[in-house]
Amino acid sequence: MYRWQVMNRIAEQRVIGIVRADEAGAAVDAAGSLVGAGLRIVEVAFTTPGTTDAIRELARPAHADALIGAGTVLDAASARLAILAGARFLVSPHVDLQVIAAGHRYDVPVLPGAHTVTEIVAAMEAGADAVKLFPASIGGPAGLRDLRGPLPHVPFIPTGGVTIADAPDYIAAGAVAVGLGSALTKGTAAETADRARALLEALREAAL
Repeated sequence: MYRWQVMNRIAEQRVIGIVRADEAGAAVDAAGSLVGAGLRIVEVAFTTPGTTDAIRELARPAHADALIGAGTVLDAASARLAILAGARFLVSPHVDLQVIAAGHRYDVPVLPGAHTVTEIVAAMEAGADAVKLFPASIGGPAGLRDLRGPLPHVPFIPTGGVTIADAPDYIAAGAVAVGLGSALTKGTAAETADRARALLEALREAAL
């Protein structure tokens, strides 16, 4: 799958589920709950011990309809390990030229984090496939709308403090997609699945 195809899938679903866990098995279970509920684009954060093991497990044929990515990718070494484990996209909390170069070397899209106009422009000039607006909660949907005034060409993916309730507002403000972590995955597997289904339904209604 090419970079543009991955980005199309993200734009079509409009949400990336973010998984952080205490160990790889718990990450696999949480991601499995999201995928089973229909949320098929999932990022496993490198703050999870055994992240590459979790990605490798989730990239198996049993999850062939899912796109698994790596999050909190801080350096090129982590980027390469994630890609070799099967990650189809990389997300960083910052702009790192080497991470972007490593992803693109393998035709894997990279979504670096940025917040100010200077950071966002730097991310785009460095080759970002989309910009993770982080933390999104500082400005909220109104802040995203303000940023899109001078930067209408930037594909934004707000992350950090986004909730099921306000996710449609970010889409309405011009976001390509949103990223949600604990707002989805806290609690039991059944609760995670229920929240994922509710979010997907809310985003579908927002598109009408």
